[in-house]
Amino acid sequence: MNKLIMLGAVLLALGLSGAAKAYDGTKCKEAGNCWEPKPGYPAQVVGSKYDPKHDPNELNKQAQSIKEMEARNAKRSEVLAKTGKFVYDVEGQ
Repeated sequence: MNKLIMLGAVLLALGLSGAAKAYDGTKCKEAGNCWEPKPGYPAQVVGSKYDPKHDPNELNKQAQSIKEMEARNAKRSEVLAKTGKFVYDVEGQ
C-alpha cells in the first residue's frame, strides 16, 4: 500500500513538472516581457481599428469627482474645527 501511494506521488510530481516544462511561453523579448499580439491583431493599437478613442471628458470624470470630494471634506474639517461637531451636509452652510 505504501509503495502504491509513493509511486502515485512520484508520478504526480513528474507529471506536473513535465507539464510546466512543456509550455515555454511565447517569444519573450526579455524576462517577463512575453506579450505578443494574436494573429491579425496589430502590434500597436493606437491608430488601428482596435483603438478605443476615449473621450477626454469621460476619462477626467473621476479626477473631477475626487477634487469635489476633497473640497467637501475640507469644508467638513473647517466646520468640525470651529464648532467641535461633525456635520455631514456642509453644502447648505
